[in-house]
Amino acid sequence: MSARIPSRRLGQSALASFRPSTARLTPFTAARHLSNTASHCKESDYSNPLLQKYFEKKEAEGEPGAAKRPSLGGGKLLDEKKTIFDPIDEVPGAYKGMEEKDPAGYIELLKAETERGRLAAKEREKTHTYLKTDPDPRGRIEWERKKVLQGLKRKGRLTKEVALARTERESLYRSPFLSTSTKKLTRVMHQLAGKTVEEALIQLRFSKKKVALDVMKGLQVARDEAIVGRGMGLGQADAKEVWERARDEGKTVEEIETDPYLADGTRKRRAVQQPKLIELKDGRKKLVADPTEMYIAQAWVGPGEYGKSIECRAQGRMNLLRHRTASFSVLLKEEKTRMRISDEIKKKRDNRKLWQPLPDRPVTTQRQFCLW
Repeated sequence: MSARIPSRRLGQSALASFRPSTARLTPFTAARHLSNTASHCKESDYSNPLLQKYFEKKEAEGEPGAAKRPSLGGGKLLDEKKTIFDPIDEVPGAYKGMEEKDPAGYIELLKAETERGRLAAKEREKTHTYLKTDPDPRGRIEWERKKVLQGLKRKGRLTKEVALARTERESLYRSPFLSTSTKKLTRVMHQLAGKTVEEALIQLRFSKKKVALDVMKGLQVARDEAIVGRGMGLGQADAKEVWERARDEGKTVEEIETDPYLADGTRKRRAVQQPKLIELKDGRKKLVADPTEMYIAQAWVGPGEYGKSIECRAQGRMNLLRHRTASFSVLLKEEKTRMRISDEIKKKRDNRKLWQPLPDRPVTTQRQFCLW
């Protein structure tokens, strides 16, 4: 009987008889590879026995004329902070022994040399910093020439704007964007326009509006910037005397002054001169005791950027919400400006010509009917 063997197994066994066996060839191949690697990795000997023996002989003999490796050593010039030249040679015009023969002249030469060094250092500093202090020299020269020509054309007379800018002070402050609308912020700023800074802070302190707190903080920053940057609000007549008295007595200015301070830093100013009654543009009257007291000359509001957020709704829908922002700006001036404006209003009223009715004219022609 014949065995039942699948035909594919018979084919595989027949092909396997013709293939070489890897188990027999692997040991011989690996051994040959290892022998080649060992022969290549063997280090070569590059030593010279004759040269090595010569060096050993020279070291044993110790010849005195043999060259030695130089060693680094510190000298006196590296330790002492002075030059190798005589100090008298560094002063132009001086000679040896001059400090004994002519000490006054030697001192003058030393002073001149010191001044020359100071000017040279100043010139070097100017050269190093000219990029920031004077980045465009040609443009600056052209601008100066233009202003000189304008002054010559007007024969040295200043315009009204320039004259006011030299005699009166002002400070402009713009707040960052606040999370409110221009309509709400405008209502608050309308209450501050025309008031002094102290009165405006009190108005904001007791306001019920939510944005009033942010406006009060911004107004305080504007007041501080005007005092520090523009020197406004410092015109008390006895300010120097109060400071000298506080210095002599070892106290602070706050301890010397008796003005009542409020919680937000505002205080009632003392009258540094006889109060003057002025007239405002709207016809109201006002007493001014300190010409340097700051007031809000102008106040306006501007829109800002919109913030966006998502409002989730039913059935996967959503609404895009836009949040408004606004900023306010205030222009601070001193009461000196309102005093000048009041004088101009009064002068204009006084110079106004008296109104006269039309003179009577004779009737030259008569008609029996009306002309109209």
